[in-house]
Amino acid sequence: MTEKLYLKDMYKKDFDAAVTRIEGTSVWLDRTAFYPTGGGQPNDTGKLTSNGKEFKVIEVRKDRDDVMHTLENADGIKAGDTVKGVIDWEKRYAYMKYHTSIHIFDGIVISQHASEGLSTGSQIYQDRARIDFDMPQLNKELAQQILDQTNKIIAEGRRILVREVDRNEALQMPNLVRTEPGRELIKRLDTVRIVEIENLDMQMDGGLHVLNSKEIGKLELSSFTNKGSHSKRVELRIID
Repeated sequence: MTEKLYLKDMYKKDFDAAVTRIEGTSVWLDRTAFYPTGGGQPNDTGKLTSNGKEFKVIEVRKDRDDVMHTLENADGIKAGDTVKGVIDWEKRYAYMKYHTSIHIFDGIVISQHASEGLSTGSQIYQDRARIDFDMPQLNKELAQQILDQTNKIIAEGRRILVREVDRNEALQMPNLVRTEPGRELIKRLDTVRIVEIENLDMQMDGGLHVLNSKEIGKLELSSFTNKGSHSKRVELRIID
């Protein structure tokens, strides 16, 4: 099983590891700080260095309890080699800021409009993030009001806290899981990772976040799309 360093230290930019397996251009390590695609957050990219050669990491995926790293070219690297991994920090940090932004925005919706709207999905990019809602009354004006509240919370410097609880405790927490697949997943887990926006919101989450909301800067509503009578899409962008 790969030791997942990104869950222990979300700000870790580099690490040392050993190659445990290689197939074609795919490499498995005994430990990694590279985040694999999941939960709307894209995978990290970066490089591995071994035996004086650099190998570009272009894709990272979960492989059961392991993490698979796909290299642009794996010629010259083999099982048993030691490597130094370095992630593309600028890209990772942008993902972290947008992920926390989504949680704050969604936390406000849940706290004020829980009976009227539900997040149905989200996606993070390096330069923006989008959130989809099943929320008939959501329009551009209301989305802007929620964003104004989001920016207020960001400016307050709220802490983002990460912890693990056992499954039974997690199942007693209201609104911890907001989708049916998430509710099914939580039943299969022994421990549940929780991300909390201080004095606002808690969610089951396996992604990466900043430690303080002030790190995000300020958001703007880059687009609002009415995708039907119920489905609405909000897109956010950091402007400073």
